[in-house]
Amino acid sequence: MGLYLCSIFFALIVTAQERVELLPYGDMEQWAVRYIKESGIIGGKTRILYAIAPTDTIRKNAAFEYGKNGNPWTVSSAYAHVAGIDKASGSVSPAKRGTGWCCRMDSKMDSVIALGIIKKRVMVAGSIFTGITLEPITSADDPYGVIDMGIPFTRRPVAMMLDYKAKIEESDQIVYAKAVAKPTIQKGRDAAEMYIYLQKRWEDKDGKLHAMRVGTGYERVYHSTDWKNDHRIPIYYGDAITRQTHYKDYMGLNAHTFKARNSKKEMTLVTEEGYSNDAPTHLVIVCSSGCYEAFVGHPGNTLWVDNIRLVYND
Repeated sequence: MGLYLCSIFFALIVTAQERVELLPYGDMEQWAVRYIKESGIIGGKTRILYAIAPTDTIRKNAAFEYGKNGNPWTVSSAYAHVAGIDKASGSVSPAKRGTGWCCRMDSKMDSVIALGIIKKRVMVAGSIFTGITLEPITSADDPYGVIDMGIPFTRRPVAMMLDYKAKIEESDQIVYAKAVAKPTIQKGRDAAEMYIYLQKRWEDKDGKLHAMRVGTGYERVYHSTDWKNDHRIPIYYGDAITRQTHYKDYMGLNAHTFKARNSKKEMTLVTEEGYSNDAPTHLVIVCSSGCYEAFVGHPGNTLWVDNIRLVYND
């Protein structure tokens, strides 16, 4: 009996020491609604885009100011102005959940139709990131060059916690549609994914950005599931992630293309040089309905997330 009571007492101490903090706007209850009027040559329709941000309604073709009011989030939906043509692409939206809201991300095909003829088709995955999208988008040539990825951050959480639901197509085919009229079908298995990186970044004398990977938490979702509440994704520090049984190459260094603005406000590649246990300087969180590079994936996948939190052991 004494040992049993001691075990309960120890468990209570561990629980009491754990602290869970909601990320700003991570409850997905506030959204800005943007009405974008597309150019007449591509149909002239009014498209609705959504941003995780203080509640607002914006009725003009203008760049959205991400990063204001302590908001860490940006989204894959974007307003583009290319060669004098206004275009909107939306793959992220609010969705009802009980008495409140969550975030819905959809993988789908998007088209540019001029004078009734399909000129370009792209495969888009719905994604949310910590960072800033630099609108308006002026080209599809470098999709990573318009996202200033990551936010300043110096703490050391032990896990990311969130609620999520997924609808994943059971298919071994993926679509390559990189701004071309005729996409191609290839073998592959798409999945939703959620991950968190802690990085220590610095800038060299030439303005190039470098980083050490301080912390890694990663999960892919290959099958449909109903809501999983308070789901934890552990964060492994240093190179500990590489020794886990679930480790895959896509969790490793430079597996994803990240760019950010240097001290001169120039977009440059962030190159990871190794693993470190030092204090981080930046936080990267990504939730996405697809796991491939830009313009590649499987239409029909959907990921819903809510209540994104960080867990600390104090």
